[in-house]
Amino acid sequence: MLRFAFAAVLLVLAGCAAPMGPQATGGLPAFPSAPDPGPFLTEGDAQRAFPAVLARVEPVAEAICLERTRGVPCDFQITVDARPGLDPNAFQTLDAQGRPVIGLTLSLISSARNVDELAFVVGHEAAHHILGHIPRQRETALTGAVLAGVLAQMGGADEQTIRSVQQFGANVGARSYSKNFELEADGLGTEIAIRAGYDPVHGAQFFTRLPDPGDRFLGSHPPNAQRIALVRRAAESFGYVSTR
Repeated sequence: MLRFAFAAVLLVLAGCAAPMGPQATGGLPAFPSAPDPGPFLTEGDAQRAFPAVLARVEPVAEAICLERTRGVPCDFQITVDARPGLDPNAFQTLDAQGRPVIGLTLSLISSARNVDELAFVVGHEAAHHILGHIPRQRETALTGAVLAGVLAQMGGADEQTIRSVQQFGANVGARSYSKNFELEADGLGTEIAIRAGYDPVHGAQFFTRLPDPGDRFLGSHPPNAQRIALVRRAAESFGYVSTR
């Protein structure tokens, strides 16, 4: 069941679905049929299609979360920021009670060309939570800050310099694994999309319309071509072959 709440700025969709049973050993069962993506969606079509995509993807993401985590909240809260002028964006965070939140801007939803892209984006963000990327990023940031502070102290730096170096170390530590985290989320997001009945390879074409970050040192995202290739390999590993 999906609960809907409307506000002037945010449209919040919070999912509450019965968990699906664990998958049988030996791979995924027969794949549910993917909805026909049809022609390119208009902005209005994409916005109208989004609740139906959530109704399929969110229960799968929550089921996988329950299967593969212990003591982790799995009731995803989905927020859509409808303020005008925002760039297309999606993110995963935690609220004050530690519950997982997936945020998307309305401009991102409107920019989707088909339902597979919408499903893949939601699955990718849910995967960040299931894989524990926020606590893992905090750990690497703390480690970077501690090591940088120790080195600064050993070098005789004053307190202000030590604080600055610690902040730099935290930033470096947080970014050290960010590319790997994105690729991990792409892989699990692929599985989520497949289990929800969508085509992740088709959905990953969303990357072709994003600015390519390239392979920059300490960049937060891997090159788009690398991400698309990983999605193809991940889909094939589940025995799924895209027909589009």
